[in-house]
Amino acid sequence: MKKYYLLVLLYLAGLLLSAVQPHDYFTWILEVFPAIIGLLILLFSFKSFRFTYLTYFFILLHCYILFIGGHYTYALVPAFDWVKEVLHQSRNNYDKVGHFFQGFVPAMIARELLIRKQVINKKGWTAFLVISICGTISLMYELLEWLVSVSSGSAGDSFLGTQGDVWDTQSDMLFAIIGAVSMILLFSKWQDKAVGRLKN
Repeated sequence: MKKYYLLVLLYLAGLLLSAVQPHDYFTWILEVFPAIIGLLILLFSFKSFRFTYLTYFFILLHCYILFIGGHYTYALVPAFDWVKEVLHQSRNNYDKVGHFFQGFVPAMIARELLIRKQVINKKGWTAFLVISICGTISLMYELLEWLVSVSSGSAGDSFLGTQGDVWDTQSDMLFAIIGAVSMILLFSKWQDKAVGRLKN
């Protein structure tokens, strides 16, 4: 149990640090809100359904990406300003890391749920369903960004984070799909082993 407490402590430390003098608190709340909701869901479901430690670890990593994006705004993360200069990019691309993980981590969660709950009998459908779920989550998030931006006007621009790119929404969704596919191709066997250890 100690290793799970450690993850929660690391989560709380990251959340608190991100709240210290962020770029603006409106954007910070919008960006970290999914991580806060996620923690509450995981805490309430911990006794009834405990994910593998591997999945919890990657959820924490995704939360840290959200915390950093919330603190600086995705368009102004300093390390990616440096990347922008070195690679001669036209924009700060930290949000693409966020959207990659927006596909990768939900893929890990969805895949574990589908396997352990035995939702489908034919294993070949698992990858297709996982990618479809992640694509839908990405779509819903893009619609949420659009709704917040329309509702709040200029205050929501940092949350929308298009940085003048007319194809930002489409590329965000693409990176989420790439994240989901990467998880399936690179981590399925590792996740299967972690799930197998739960059964022993």
